[in-house]
Amino acid sequence: MTQLGYALSSEEHSPTDLVNQARRAEEVGFSFALISDHYHPWVSRQGHAPFVWSVIGGIAQVTKTLQLGTGVTCPTIRIHPAIIAQAAATAASMMPGRFFLGVGTGENLNEHITGEKWQPYDIRLAMLEEAVEVIRTLWEGGAQSFWGSFYTVEDAQIFSLPDELPPIMVAASGPKAATTAGRMGDGLINTAPDAEVLQAFEAAGGEGPRFGQLTVCWAASEAEARRTAFEIWPNAGLKGQLSQEIRTVTHFEQACQMLTEESATEELTCGPDAARYIEKIQKFADAGYDHVYLHQIGPDQEGFFRFCERELLPHFSG
Repeated sequence: MTQLGYALSSEEHSPTDLVNQARRAEEVGFSFALISDHYHPWVSRQGHAPFVWSVIGGIAQVTKTLQLGTGVTCPTIRIHPAIIAQAAATAASMMPGRFFLGVGTGENLNEHITGEKWQPYDIRLAMLEEAVEVIRTLWEGGAQSFWGSFYTVEDAQIFSLPDELPPIMVAASGPKAATTAGRMGDGLINTAPDAEVLQAFEAAGGEGPRFGQLTVCWAASEAEARRTAFEIWPNAGLKGQLSQEIRTVTHFEQACQMLTEESATEELTCGPDAARYIEKIQKFADAGYDHVYLHQIGPDQEGFFRFCERELLPHFSG
C-alpha cells in the first residue's frame, strides 16, 4: 500500500509557516513529511531558506505521529558530516522513532558558499559515501576518531544519542547513485517514478522504504495553477543536471528566463482534477515506490490540504 506524505518546501515558506504546515499535515492525515535543506532558494520569488535543523526542532514540538525526514541534506561540503551526525541525533532524540536522515550529493547553489571546490559528480558521490560512514561511526557512541580520504574526525563523542538511531535514506536519480544507496542506505529517495533506479538499488542489496517526490500545483483552475507554478517554481522546467550545477540564484533566474509557462509546467500536475494526481501517484506505486510525498507549489497550502483530505488521502488509505 502506498503511503502519502507532504513536502515541506523550505524555499517557499518561513520557518514558522513550515512548523504550522507540518502540524496541519499531521491533522489531515499525512503519515510522513520531508523537509528540504537549502541555503538558497532556487529563484528569488520563492523567498526563503531557513536553517532546517532549527525548523525541525519546532516541528518536533507540534506533532506527535508525523514521520519526518530531511529531503535531502548534503553532509559533504557546506556542513561537515560530524555536525550532521550531531544534528540528526538531536532531532531523533526529540522525535523518538519518527525522524530519518535523508542525504544526497547536493547542489552547487548551496554548497559553494564556504569557498570549497564543487567537485565532479563521481567525487561527490564518494564524499557522500564516506560522510555516511562518519555519521554511522559517531552514532556508535563513545569517543571516535576517523581519518578518511575526505574527512577527519578526532576524539569526538556525541553525548545526546537517541535510544533508536534514525535510518538514513539516500537520494538517487540514476543507477550509479542508486547502487551506492543500496550499499550504504536504509532506503531510497527519488524525484521520478524510475523503475531502473529502484532495480539498481535493490541489486546492490538495498532494502527499506522507497520514497518518490511528486511536484504539483493545486488551484481552483488549471490555468491558475500553471500561472502560480511558472511564477514561483519555473526551475521545474530545467532539464538534466543543470539544477545540480548552476551556482547562484541569479544564474537560475537567467536560465529560467528561457522558459515559457508551457515548458516550465509541462511535467507538473496542475489544477483541481484529483484523477490526474491519482494517476501520477500510481505511476510511482507501479514502479515500486511505497512512499510518495507531494510538493504543493505556492502559498495556498491550506486549499491543498483540504483537497488532499477530501480527494487523495481516502483513495490511498486502504
